[in-house]
Amino acid sequence: MDAVGILDRVLEWEFNGRVLTIITAAARVALTPLAEDLVRMTISAAGGRGVIPTGAVVKKAWPPVRATVTRTGQGVSLSVSREAPGEANSGSGIRVKIGFSPLQVKWYRGGRLFATDEAIEVCRDRIAIHRVLGPNERFYGLGQKMGFLDRRGRKYEMWATDDPLHTPGTDPMYQSIPFLIGLRKGKAHGLFVDCAARSFFDLGSCEPAGTYSVEVLSPVLDAYVFAGPSMRDIIVRYTELTGRMELPPLWALGYHQCRYSYYPEARVREVAKAFREKDIPCDAIWLDIHYMDGYRVFTWDKERFPNPERLVEDLARDGFKVVTIVDPGIKVDPEFDVYREGMEGRHFITNPDGTVHVGEAWPGPSAFPDFIREKTRLWWGKKLKEAYIDKGVSGVWLDMNEPASFRKNLQGERTLPHDVLQGEDGRRVQHKDVHNLYGFTMSRATYDALRRYAPEKRPFILTRSGYAGIQRYAAVWMGDNHSWWEHVLASVPLCMGMGLSGVPFVGVDVGGFGGDATAELYARWMEMGAFMPFFRGHTALGTRDQEPWSFGPEVEDICRRYIKIRYRLLPLFYTLFEEASRTGLPVMRPLILEEQGDERVENLSDEFLLGRDILVAPVYLPGQTKRLVYLPRGEWYDFWTGRRYRGGRHIVANAPLDIVPVFVRAGGVVPMGPEISHTSAYRCAGVSPTRTMQSAEDPFDTLTLHVFAGEGVFELYEDEGDGYAYRNGAFGRTRITVTKERITVGTPRGDYRPLWRRVEMFLYGFGDIISVDGELVKTQERFKSDFLSIPTAEVLSDARRTLKVVVEKQGGFTVETRCS
Repeated sequence: MDAVGILDRVLEWEFNGRVLTIITAAARVALTPLAEDLVRMTISAAGGRGVIPTGAVVKKAWPPVRATVTRTGQGVSLSVSREAPGEANSGSGIRVKIGFSPLQVKWYRGGRLFATDEAIEVCRDRIAIHRVLGPNERFYGLGQKMGFLDRRGRKYEMWATDDPLHTPGTDPMYQSIPFLIGLRKGKAHGLFVDCAARSFFDLGSCEPAGTYSVEVLSPVLDAYVFAGPSMRDIIVRYTELTGRMELPPLWALGYHQCRYSYYPEARVREVAKAFREKDIPCDAIWLDIHYMDGYRVFTWDKERFPNPERLVEDLARDGFKVVTIVDPGIKVDPEFDVYREGMEGRHFITNPDGTVHVGEAWPGPSAFPDFIREKTRLWWGKKLKEAYIDKGVSGVWLDMNEPASFRKNLQGERTLPHDVLQGEDGRRVQHKDVHNLYGFTMSRATYDALRRYAPEKRPFILTRSGYAGIQRYAAVWMGDNHSWWEHVLASVPLCMGMGLSGVPFVGVDVGGFGGDATAELYARWMEMGAFMPFFRGHTALGTRDQEPWSFGPEVEDICRRYIKIRYRLLPLFYTLFEEASRTGLPVMRPLILEEQGDERVENLSDEFLLGRDILVAPVYLPGQTKRLVYLPRGEWYDFWTGRRYRGGRHIVANAPLDIVPVFVRAGGVVPMGPEISHTSAYRCAGVSPTRTMQSAEDPFDTLTLHVFAGEGVFELYEDEGDGYAYRNGAFGRTRITVTKERITVGTPRGDYRPLWRRVEMFLYGFGDIISVDGELVKTQERFKSDFLSIPTAEVLSDARRTLKVVVEKQGGFTVETRCS
C-alpha cells in the first residue's frame, strides 16, 4: 500500500453546472447534487481505476435541482435547492463548504452543520474520511450488527462472513449494508458508501473520540450524503436510491416451520398433518439440505423424496407451501450434469490463471457460480426452473452465499481467495473488490428466474447474505443464532437495524438454531416472533424438536394462541408491508423512528413498534412475570385489557408466561381478520360460489376493528394476496379516521372487492352512548374475554368498559360516541 496521506492543498476546481470537481495532487473529488437533500461524493485516487458498479443504486435519473457555486475566502461553496433557474434560492437544501488548504468539507442544511469531513486520507488502494464526532452523536443502521441500537463506540467491518457464533462482539456478519444514519441534537443525517470491497466504520471506538471515520479498501470511495433532518425521510430517500421491496405474497407473512432437516418424505407429511390436527396455523414447510442427493444442488434424493411433485401437490391441497434451500457450491464431479454445464458455459469463478477455482462446501470440492455474469444468472435461472419451479416449489432459501467455503483462504477466512476473478469478459475483477456482492447477485439471479418462469406469482426468496439494495430481491433472516436468552434480546436490535437499513422483510430463527431450547425460552420467543415481519421456527441437526407442540400442553397452547393471533393480524401486517413497498419504511420499527427528539428512546433496544401505533415489549429474561416498559408521549392502551396509560414514562407491565406486553397508541386502529389455518383460505373464500352478502356465519364476511380513542388515521390495504393485478388497480384502500368521539370508516376505494361485508368494532376509551350515521345503536359490553383478553381483565382506568358495535355495511359510515 503506497501511502499518500491527507489531502492538503487543492490545485484547481471546476463546476460545469452539474458537478463540482476538486482536484489535488493525489485525488479527484466530485460532488454531484441529486436532490435538495442528497449529494453524491466520489473520491478517486489519482491513477486508480474507476468505480466498480455494484448494482445497489437503481435510480439514475433525478428531477433537476438548482446548484450554484460561489467563491469564499479560502475555498468554494456549493448550494443546492429545488427552485428553477431565475427563482430566489430558499436556502432549504444542502450547502457544502469546501476549504482548500487543507481540503476540508462541511455539510449544512439551512443553518444546521450536520457533518464535517475534517480530513480525507488517500492511498493507492485505500481511502478514508475522518469526520468530527459530536459530543452526544448517535449512529444507527449498518444492517446486521450485534449489540444495541446505537452503534456509537465500536468499529464495524463490512465483509460478508459466515460466523455461526453470534456473541456481543461478533463482527462482521452475513450482511454488508454500508448505510449509516447519524443523530445530532435530535436531527438526523445519513451516509451510504457504495463499495463492495472491505470497508470499515469506526464510530468512536477510541475514547475520548473527537472523530469517526469511514474507510474503504479501494481506490474509489463512492458515497451519498443525506441531509435529513428526519430519519423517516432519510430512509425514504435511501430506498428511493437503492430500490424498495416488492409486495410479498400473503402466504409469506404466515407462520413457517423448518428444521435442519425434515426427511424423509414421511417425516414432512407427519409434521404437516400434526399442524392441522392440533389446530395450529401454518403456511409453509421448509426443506434443508438433506432433501438433495449428496448435497448436490438442483437434485432430489430419490430414496428420501421419490416423488417431489406429488409431495408438493399433496401439501398444497392442505394449505402448505414448500420452500427449498439452495446453496451456491456445486459439486466438482464430471458425472454431475450441473457441474458439466457450468464448465461448458464458463459459469464458475476462476483462479488468476484461468482455471476454475475449487473450494469446499457441503457436497465436498465445489465450484462457485459467478453471478456477476449475466449469462450465468440466466443459466442459474433455468436450473431453478427445472429442479423447483416446475415441481411446484413456492419459495427459494439461499444459504452459504457469503460465499462460505470450508477451505480457508490465505487470510484464514472461510470464503474464497481474494485474487480469484469474477465479472464479464473484458471487465474481470478480483473477488476482494466484489466479495460483498455475492449474496446480492445470487438473490438477483434467483428473483429474476422466479419472475421469468412463474410470472403470475410474486417471488418469495430468503437469503442469508446481502448488500445494499437486497430488499429488492429477497427477505433476510439473521442466520445461525442459538437457543440463548441473550439471543432472544439480540433479535430485536438486529431486526430493527436491518429495517433502518432499508430491509423491511426480516426475522430470526424463532426458538434458536443452535442448542436446545427450554420450554420457557421457546414460549417467549414464539410470542415475540408472532409480531416480527418474518415468522419462522427453525433448529439445527442434533437439537431437540422445536415444533410448537414439542414442549408440553402449556407451551403448545401458548404457541397456538400467538400463531392464531398472527393470522388474525394479517390485515395489519399486509397493510404495513404494502406501505414498506411504497416508502421503504420498516414494518418493525425502533421507537426512535417515530419519536425522534425523545432522548429516552435513542438507544431503546428491547421494545419495537409495528408501524406507528403498536408497541411490543417482549420478555427476554427467564423467570420474569413483569417487565419495565417505556411508553412514548401521549396516551396508550394495553392491547389485551384495554387499560389506558399516560405516556412519556415507564410502567411495570404484567407479563405472565402466556402474555407478551403489547400497547396501542391512542387513535390507533388494529384490523383483524378471521381465524384461519392457512392463507389459502382467503383465496378460497374469494372464489366460493356460495358466498352471499347474507352469509353472516361466514367468517370472511366480517372485518374486525379494535379502535382506541384518540387522534389517528389508518388506511387498510387489501388485494388478492398474490399476483400482479394490484399494479393495475385491483386493490382496495379503506380509510379509517379516529378522534376521541368519532370513528369514520370510509368506503373501500379501488377495483378490488373486499371479502368482508360487515364491520365489527371493539371500542376502547369511548363514551357508552353510540350512534351510527346519526341513529342510536345498541352496544354489547365485552364482559366475556375472547382469546385476545387476559382471563382476569382489568377495569379501564376511567371506569369505561370496552364496547362492541357491529355495523352491517362495507364502510361508508360514521360512528359517534358520548358519555352517558
